[in-house]
Amino acid sequence: TEKGGSYRTVQRFFKGQTDWAKLRWMLIKQHVAHKKSIFLLLGDEVIVTKSGKKTHGLGMFFSSIYDKVLPGLCFLNLSLLDVETRTAYPLTTEQLVRGDVQGSAPKAVKEKHKTAGRPKGSADKNKKDVELSPFQAQLQGCIRSALALIGVDLAIVYFVYDGALGNNAGLQAVKRLGLHLISKLRHDSTLYFPYDGEYSGKGRPRKYGGRLTLETLTDGHLKSESVEKAVRTRIYQVQAWHKNFPELLNVVIIVKTNLKTGRAAKVLLFSDDLTLASETLVDYYSLRFQIEFNFRDAKQYWGLEDFMNVKETPVKNAANFSQFMVTFSQILSAKIEGMNRGSMLDLKTVFRARKYT
Repeated sequence: TEKGGSYRTVQRFFKGQTDWAKLRWMLIKQHVAHKKSIFLLLGDEVIVTKSGKKTHGLGMFFSSIYDKVLPGLCFLNLSLLDVETRTAYPLTTEQLVRGDVQGSAPKAVKEKHKTAGRPKGSADKNKKDVELSPFQAQLQGCIRSALALIGVDLAIVYFVYDGALGNNAGLQAVKRLGLHLISKLRHDSTLYFPYDGEYSGKGRPRKYGGRLTLETLTDGHLKSESVEKAVRTRIYQVQAWHKNFPELLNVVIIVKTNLKTGRAAKVLLFSDDLTLASETLVDYYSLRFQIEFNFRDAKQYWGLEDFMNVKETPVKNAANFSQFMVTFSQILSAKIEGMNRGSMLDLKTVFRARKYT
């Protein structure tokens, strides 16, 4: 801070009240409002490891970086992605604090259910009228806040999330906000072709046809095929039923086969938008990984992994400030001619050189 700054100044800053989401949107809006590109809304959680016992919102979460359960904080983040430049700008950040929200979060440590299936005698329910988990309700609130910020400035059609929303409750949470969901199903999900036989004339028309497997997929479902380094990749697209969902799903099956060993693995991507082409669906879901670069920059350069605050407001400000700096630095780097776009190292080098000069 040089002359005139002090640690008290820093403390007062972190104890203040700031509308971080609005600040970030004001930055992003000036940068993208004139563009006619397609924009996606991305979501994911990030885990920040913490020692001690007093930090606000501390819980036990699974860290994919360490591949084990660790004490830490969990933040729910939404980013706005520009498909043309393939850049994600952090928009909203909320901490998962309440015990019921932490317990239902995708990266939370959960107890295994002792019994499977639904209770005996329970009646069928409307699958569209589902009760959201506390985590899904908070995520829905984050999406609603982001859409309210964006308003009519951008037309957001798709919300992209990982397999944590690959269930009917997750789909309904997004659809209630007027968006289409792009997500991933479990690789062992049971899917069915729509029944295309004749109506027998009695009872309810038959809904489910044959079971969808790799063997029942035909050349008519095949959209693309490529071979690289003895691995063959086939992409299929089909409209299919899942018995937990009330509507047809647009499912893209990616099958990778090792031609030397014959072993195959598959990924099931889906959307409720039945008109979405397979290559677009795959591309949009792969762009979800851009939010991971936001987390990497926030931790590596802007203090998300290193802040020492323990109380509610300072913790909130520290996490939001790190994401604000990610947004700010990305927009700033795009405006400096001749610099590697999005490189925090290049940005720091430029401004350090300016300061020393």
